[in-house]
Formats: sequence, C-alpha cells, structure tokens
Amino acid sequence: MNDWMIYGIGFLAQLLFSGRLIVQWILSEKSKRVVTPSLFWKLSLFASFLLFVYGYLRDDFAIMLGQALTYYIYIRNLQLQGEWKKSPKLLQGFLLLFPVLIVVYAYNNGEYDLATLFNTEAIPVWLISLGIVSQLLFTFRFIYQWMYSEKAKSSELPVGFWRMSVLGASLILTYAIFRKDPVLFVGHIAGLVIYVRNILIWKKQLASHE
Repeated sequence: MNDWMIYGIGFLAQLLFSGRLIVQWILSEKSKRVVTPSLFWKLSLFASFLLFVYGYLRDDFAIMLGQALTYYIYIRNLQLQGEWKKSPKLLQGFLLLFPVLIVVYAYNNGEYDLATLFNTEAIPVWLISLGIVSQLLFTFRFIYQWMYSEKAKSSELPVGFWRMSVLGASLILTYAIFRKDPVLFVGHIAGLVIYVRNILIWKKQLASHE
C-alpha cells in the first residue's frame, strides 16, 4: 500500500475524531452544559478502528497501543447508552476481536515479535518511548471517564476528562513533531481547542448553579 493511501486512512480517522468533538461541542453549546451524545462514541469507535489500521501500516506501536486501550472503552460507553445491543451480532463479534487479531496474527506474519514492535528503523527507542508515555497519559482520560461513568451508571464526560485531554494532546503534539507525523499533528491541534472550550463550558455551568 502506498504512502498516500496510508495517510488517507489516518486523516480519515482524525477527521472522524474531530467530527465527534464538533458534534459534542455544538450540542453542549446549545444545551449550555457538557453533554455526551451516542454519536460521539460511534464516531470514536469507527475512528479508532481506522487509526489502529493506520498505526499498523506505519509500524507505529505507540499508535496501536493507544487505540487498543481506548477502543474497548468506546464499546463500553455504547453499552451504557444501550446502543451497542442494537448492532448486529456479527458486527459486534468482529469489532470485539479485530484489535486482537491484528496484533496476534497479522503482525510479522502471525509471530508476536516484541523486538520488532519496539525496535523499528523509522522510530528510535527514545521516540517510541515518548509516544507510548504520551498515548498512555492521553488514554488515561478514558479510563477515568469509564470509571466515572460506571459509578454514575450512565455515560458521562466529566471535567477531569477534558483537563487530561489538554495535557495528553500537548504531549502527543510533541511526539508528532519529532515523528514528523502530519496525521497526529493536525488531529490533536484541532482537538486541543475543543478540549479547552469544554472546560470553559463546564465552568459556566458550575457558576450558573452557584
């Protein structure tokens, strides 16, 4: 597959990620509070699917790791909203198994080679370490969101999620600059603005209840 097709998959994924944020932001502005529409999680899951493929095609373990961790949280939020059960069983099974199949069977012709995962000519060890740390920090926002939602028994996007988003996106932007990855750079620059805006909406929402 040529570079243009690979970047096309990556940019489509980032476009969907940006689309979910724009939808969430517009609905939050209209409601004067931070809301969590089901479309946010549907777009997240589809975009994560594509970005996982992009990471695989670029031999970028940091991207694959970040998407694998959040992928199942997107599914869980759809379950909490009652949307997951509306999908065909065959599609559910495919989506649940997809990341595992790619890592176990597709990478290195079915051989799970850790040396190759962490040692590529394109990415030095220090850079992939930065990428993994950045992705883990960025991913932790969804772990926090998931735990918060489980406690609330509903899918929520608390202010802590947006604060972690700002920190994580800033670190991934640093990784993207060193990696010379336009897909990550463009995607996270766009998201950073909306993360900050959601924090401001939350502050206004809080002030209106005081």
